[in-house]
Amino acid sequence: MLDRIRSADVAGGEAGGITQRIGAYTVDKGDRKITFIDTPGHEAFTAMRARGAKVTDVAILVVAADDGVMPQTIEAISHIKAANVPIVVAINKMDKENAQPERVKSQLAEHGLQPVEWSGKTEMVPVSARTGDGIDALLETVLLEADIRDLRANKNRRAQGVVIESALDKGRGAVATVLVQNGTLRVGDVVVVGSAYGKIRALADDKGKQVKKAGPSIPVEIMGLSEVPSAGDTLMVVSDERVAREAAAKRSTRRQEVRIAAASGPRVSLESFMLMPTDGGKKTLNLILKADGQGAVEALRARVESLSTLEVDIRVIYAGVGAITPNDVNLASASNAVLIGFNIRSDETVKRLSENEQVDIRFYNVIYDVENDLKKAMLGMLAPKFREIIVGRAEVRELFKVSKVGTIAGCYVQSGKLQRNAKVRILRDSAVVYESELESLRRFKDDVKEVADGYECGVQIAKYSDLKQGDVIEAFTSELVAPEAVPA
Repeated sequence: MLDRIRSADVAGGEAGGITQRIGAYTVDKGDRKITFIDTPGHEAFTAMRARGAKVTDVAILVVAADDGVMPQTIEAISHIKAANVPIVVAINKMDKENAQPERVKSQLAEHGLQPVEWSGKTEMVPVSARTGDGIDALLETVLLEADIRDLRANKNRRAQGVVIESALDKGRGAVATVLVQNGTLRVGDVVVVGSAYGKIRALADDKGKQVKKAGPSIPVEIMGLSEVPSAGDTLMVVSDERVAREAAAKRSTRRQEVRIAAASGPRVSLESFMLMPTDGGKKTLNLILKADGQGAVEALRARVESLSTLEVDIRVIYAGVGAITPNDVNLASASNAVLIGFNIRSDETVKRLSENEQVDIRFYNVIYDVENDLKKAMLGMLAPKFREIIVGRAEVRELFKVSKVGTIAGCYVQSGKLQRNAKVRILRDSAVVYESELESLRRFKDDVKEVADGYECGVQIAKYSDLKQGDVIEAFTSELVAPEAVPA
């Protein structure tokens, strides 16, 4: 789509024809310009929002007319809504014989995007990236959205902007792609970018051409910074390098203080929900639901949404199938939501991220347990919970059938340790297929009490023999944790 708009072949040179990094490109529409921010994943909307930087004014959601709404489309909608950005839908592949735009509109309406022609507020434009049909109408619709919102900037002032992407280049040093949001950025300006600072040595536009200046909504690559800034960092032009150095030091200190405050500040959890402060009116409990199947997702969503009362509104901001991912944790962090996993587990990366972001993740195997916990949370009466502690994880590498004994799994311990008689669950594609305990644990021919990470072992699971190569055996224990009080 972006290639057609730019009349270029950006995606053609990328792995799999997919954009692998964030880029920003400017196109002309008559006497006006539109800058497109192309992202490799919709989590960029949420990540930018979490850092306090509003980058996009309008989001274009591209949906294939033949495939319709897919799980990743629903996830994208959730991230865009969390970023509070207006949506224009481009219904692509209209040149295909099996294109069904009305079906797409109906599916999108189910997710809160009602077409304008159906008395809704979402503009939906049929297009074909292959033939170019509808592209002009799409650009006009984007400009119309901008006009409706009366988006303005003052080019006659010191520049302000936001970092879209950054990198450390061996030949050029720290470089950053910056979207100018206000004012005009010029070569020679002294800037503060997050905790970095410097004097701009060179500016390059989206086509790689050297330029002397860039006005509002123009993306440029800048060189001359003291260090690599982070995506979402703000840029400001200051009077001289001494001021820049001091401002960068203050930003660095303030960022550390904010990080410490965030770590100690209140985050929503089921235990503390009713104690959280509110601006008045109804309290809203945001939830993200992940389950092992579509049927379970739909049943769970219907159950929890039906629990809303006059005092508490339960809002499912995203529901999907599959394991909990870092994207889910980022969305929960930005939206202050509780993550609920039904008959699935998360990996170590997700657990570490959720701990850093202080996101409450709950795992259930029975829908009624979810319902009961939510009801208790709404009354502020949720009992102390059992915190699960993962002792170790091992991957099944080989399977051996032994007569009169059963199935023995040859495993490699990936993290932690396995202990004989420990409680375990079998994970297949992140979904829980069975819970039991270790019946036997061996190293070579010897029975052992435990096997540490980095070693191989033979394992037999009590009352379960249907193991497969690639399964993960997760050993766990639990301890009782009293809920923490959060000041109102």
